[in-house]
Formats: sequence, C-alpha cells, structure tokens
Amino acid sequence: MGQPAVASPAVEISQEMIDQFARVTRDSQWIHVDPERASAQSPYGGTIAHGFLVLSLLTDWQTSCIAFPGAKMLLNYGFDKVRFTSPVLSGARVSARFSLAQVVQARPGEARCAWTVEIEAEGAPRPSVHAEWLILVRY
Repeated sequence: MGQPAVASPAVEISQEMIDQFARVTRDSQWIHVDPERASAQSPYGGTIAHGFLVLSLLTDWQTSCIAFPGAKMLLNYGFDKVRFTSPVLSGARVSARFSLAQVVQARPGEARCAWTVEIEAEGAPRPSVHAEWLILVRY
C-alpha cells in the first residue's frame, strides 16, 4: 500500500488464443472468431479478445511479478469491480499493473489482499480493463 504499481510482462493475444478460449467457453460470437467478417463489419477493424479471456490472464501476470514469501496457498477470492473499458484487438500485446489497495487479516494465518488492477494493450489510448481483485493468502 502506498507503493508504486507493479507491472507484469506483456503477453500477445493471438487469434489462436482467442479461438481456443471461444471453444472452451462456447462463446463463438463473430466479433471474436471471424476475422473476415470482423474486418468488414466491426468498428474495430478486426477481431477482439473476449473480456473474460483478458481477465483470466490475471493469475499468470500476478505470479510473474508479485511474490508472497512464506505463503502456503493463494486463492482467487473474487472481484469487487470489473469494467471492460476498451477492446483488446487480436495480436495486441497486453500487460497488467497491480497496486496493493488493502490487506486485511481474515483469520490467523490468512490475509485478504485487495488489488487495484489495470490491464493495458501496448499503444492503446486507455486501459482495457479496470478491476478490484481480491486474493486470499494462507500462510
């Protein structure tokens, strides 16, 4: 808390990743999986990643740039807020910035950490996602 945000490495959101996510989640809306139609009809000029795909990368980003020394287990506790504020185009490189907002001792040996998160695509004018993410840490 009160520290500068920690930034993750960037990850490319390829069309193959989008297609795989569509198959797993059964969300095959054309804006995600049909490059020809998206090029012709989408206001974005091509396909875009599912918002939930981008959000699901938080765990990987978090483990790549934040350590929890002595922790036995980390659990996703949920979100207090998620906003998808800008599309992520296929082929974009995205990363996350994490700011620790609050730490609360839930019970002995267990802390709940609240993180303010922004997910950004390189070169985009504004963040793609704003979230308040809760992680439960067991020591």
